[in-house]
Amino acid sequence: MQNDRIFIGGAGEGYTTAEEMLLKYANRHGLIAGATGTGKTVTLQILAESFSKAGVPVFMADVKGDLSGMAVPGSPAHKLHEKLVSRAQKIGFEDYGYEAFPVTFWDLFGEKGHPVRTTISEMGPLLLARLLELSEAQEGVLNIAFRVADEQSMLLLDLKDLQSLLVWLGENADQVGLRYGNISKASIGAIQRRLLVLENQGATQFFGEPALQLEDLITTTPSGMGQVNILAADRLMGSPRLYATFLLWLLSELFENLPEVGDPDKPKFVFFFDEAHLLFSDAPKALLDKVEQVARLIRSKGVGVFFITQQPDDVPSDILGQLGNRVQHALRAYTPRDQKALRAAAETFRPNPRFDTEAAIRDVGVGEAVVSLLEKKGVPSMVERTLIRPPSSRLGPLSMDERKAVMAKSALGTAYDTSIDRVSAYEKLAARAKAAEEPEEQADAPRAFTSARRYSAGKTYSASKPVKRRSDSAGQAFAKSFSRSFGTKMGNSIARGLLGSLFKSR
Repeated sequence: MQNDRIFIGGAGEGYTTAEEMLLKYANRHGLIAGATGTGKTVTLQILAESFSKAGVPVFMADVKGDLSGMAVPGSPAHKLHEKLVSRAQKIGFEDYGYEAFPVTFWDLFGEKGHPVRTTISEMGPLLLARLLELSEAQEGVLNIAFRVADEQSMLLLDLKDLQSLLVWLGENADQVGLRYGNISKASIGAIQRRLLVLENQGATQFFGEPALQLEDLITTTPSGMGQVNILAADRLMGSPRLYATFLLWLLSELFENLPEVGDPDKPKFVFFFDEAHLLFSDAPKALLDKVEQVARLIRSKGVGVFFITQQPDDVPSDILGQLGNRVQHALRAYTPRDQKALRAAAETFRPNPRFDTEAAIRDVGVGEAVVSLLEKKGVPSMVERTLIRPPSSRLGPLSMDERKAVMAKSALGTAYDTSIDRVSAYEKLAARAKAAEEPEEQADAPRAFTSARRYSAGKTYSASKPVKRRSDSAGQAFAKSFSRSFGTKMGNSIARGLLGSLFKSR
């Protein structure tokens, strides 16, 4: 096989053309679709293997745990060995053999991989509002919280930082509202309840430090193979909104931080978005518009994005039009909706006069697909019925002991496995609360909320107990604090990420 392309599969005995994806056009994005059990996961596996061998790092979510097998080679003792070898011979995959790939495991919960963390500030108010499913009024309050955090030089790193700041806003709603608009305590209470649900789902570990550094994803081995980053997503599927928001955040971070590279000979990074329908389900139009914009522009950063889903119409048409490389596994047309989706899927391919595309999509077997890839000048090829090549790594998951052995060899464990809790909004507000209890000459800060320390005890918000205060009223003290921040630049504003900066707040 040539070095400027990756082998996808062939047309069976007597095939005349192999289905190969040109690396030059792999950053034009792609789609892998098909019903459950038709072979999408294996297609994802062989694409990741091929990109890695070509020196391209990849990131993908492992929804079922099967992709973890990429860390070890396949084996002649595997029950499917004869079938795999036979498939390779049938499609002309002459250099087929077993090998392992350089896998790094990640996990938002820190159980089956190195912990993945980001900060509340990096997530930004827009994606956080999407994650919490906030109303327009509640999102407005969240935007105010982020603005106040910037102007008061308070870092928002983890959930307790945001929870503490929201309580403080509630106690100073009248004064803050004079500057930014009405702050409803009902809205604050609703946000706090959503944060509590998120906390109960395990998101506490996701927000914090050390935050994930993109350069730790985009690496190659000394031999030139691209790193395969696998996110354990089996438990994460229980929190689908968290899953979709995290992947969208990661995509936006790639767009914002990677330099322009134009049209490279091969992608700098390939991003696989499995269960893509979770991203677009009930998403507002503004969000869809920005995802389309990212999909259109991120290819200039050398990043290819592949969406994996059951039905092609799970992906909005404007975004679907950006996906040039397509592997369509079987679709079952049992209902009128299924039949409509089947026809729509067939119409997106460039027809092949040798067969009916709609019938082929319905009839292909497991491990078989109809494929259209970008040819020279980025033109889609005619659709072909293709046998997908067998993987070289193990088919099936690793045991927990095998996974731990791989993790133990990773140099990234020292960087991410131990969390850091530095001074941020929670600690600053707690310090202000303590200062407010001191005599006037010892307190030089606006009245802070007096409930910050109650969070550490795991109690819910309640009215603050009367405490000894300085002679200034809370409103006067707050106004003085704000006046010190007006008219001055505070240095660099807290990073918000691409989507937080591109989206105009409501």
